[in-house]
Amino acid sequence: MAKFKFKLEGILSIKVKLETQAKAEFGMEMVRLREEEEKLEIMRQRKEGFQLRLTDAVQDHLIIRQIKVLEDSVENVKYNMSLQRIVIRQQEQRVELAREKMNEAMKERKTFEKLKEKAFENFLMELEKAERKEVDELVSFRYQNAEESED
Repeated sequence: MAKFKFKLEGILSIKVKLETQAKAEFGMEMVRLREEEEKLEIMRQRKEGFQLRLTDAVQDHLIIRQIKVLEDSVENVKYNMSLQRIVIRQQEQRVELAREKMNEAMKERKTFEKLKEKAFENFLMELEKAERKEVDELVSFRYQNAEESED
C-alpha cells in the first residue's frame, strides 16, 4: 500500500514551531503586563499610605517639615504612577503586537493543515481509484479466463 507523504510537511512543521514561539512570546508579554500593573497597584497603595499619613499629620500636629515631606512624597508617587501608566500602555501595545503575531502564525499553520488535509483526501481518492482499477482488471481477467475455458 502506498504511503501518504505531504510535500509541504517541512513548511508545516516550521509554521507549528513559529506558532509555538508566538504563543510563548505572547505569554511572556502578558506576564510583563501583569507585573507592570502590579507595580502601579503598589504605587497606588503607597500613595494612599502617604495621603493617610499626611491627613493624620495635618490633623494631629502642625509640623510643617513633616507635612512638606509627605506632600512631596505624594506628588512623587503620583508622578511615578503617571510614568508607570505610560509603561503599561507601551506594554499593552507590545502585548497586542504579540497577539497579532500569534494570530497570524495560527492562520498560517491552519492554512497548511488544510492543504495537508486536502492532499490526504486526494491521496485517498487516488488510492481508491487505483484499487477499483485493479479490481476491475481482476474481474475482467477472470471473466476472460472463464470464457476461454468454456470454449
